[in-house]
Amino acid sequence: MANVSLYNMKGKEVGTIELNDAIFGVEVNEHLVHMAVVQQLANNRQGTQKAKTRSEVSGGGRKPWRQKGTGHARQGSIRAPQWKGGGVVFAPIPRDYSFKLNKKEKRAALKSALTDKVQSGNIVVVDELKFDEIKTKSFAEVMKNLKVESGIVVIAENDNNVVLSARNMADVNTTLVGTINVYDILNAKTLVLTKDAVEKIEEVYA
Repeated sequence: MANVSLYNMKGKEVGTIELNDAIFGVEVNEHLVHMAVVQQLANNRQGTQKAKTRSEVSGGGRKPWRQKGTGHARQGSIRAPQWKGGGVVFAPIPRDYSFKLNKKEKRAALKSALTDKVQSGNIVVVDELKFDEIKTKSFAEVMKNLKVESGIVVIAENDNNVVLSARNMADVNTTLVGTINVYDILNAKTLVLTKDAVEKIEEVYA
C-alpha cells in the first residue's frame, strides 16, 4: 500500500496514511479514462441547436422564373440553400448526445484517475477541514498552508462552512465523495482529500 503524508490545516505533517492499492494503486487504463471524460462532456451537452432546412424556411413557394430562355441558371425556389435567406444544408436538429458507460467501467476509470494523482504526487491528504464560520479568507489560508494553488477539495460529508467558504475561490472547488468524477480529478492540478473522504472512498469503491 502507498503511504502519503497526512497534514493538518496549518500545513504541518502530523503523520502518514496508507492508501488502499485496490483504489489508489491500480493499473491506469487510459482508454477507460478517455471514455469516461468523453461521456461526461457528452452528457453535459444540451443538444438544443436547431437550424431550418429548405422545407422549413418560409416563402419561396413558386418557381422564381421559367425553366428556360431567361439566361439564368434554372431555379426551383428562392429558399434553396444557395439563395440568401435560404435553408441550411444538413441543418442540425435537437438531439441527445449522451451515451451509457457500464458501472464497472466508470469505477475502473475513477480508480485510474485517483491512481494517476498518487503516482504524479499531486495528492494532499488533510486530517480534517473544520471552520467555525463561513469565511473565504480562512479557507484561502488553509490552501496556502497546504501549498495548493488550484485544485479540487473532496470532503466526506456536506459541510456548509467548508463549501461556502470555498465558493468564492477562483481556482479551488469542493465536492463530495459521492459526486467525484474522472473529469474533475484530471482537470484539477492538486487533489485534496480529507482523511474521512479517503476512508469513505475506500469504503464505497473498494
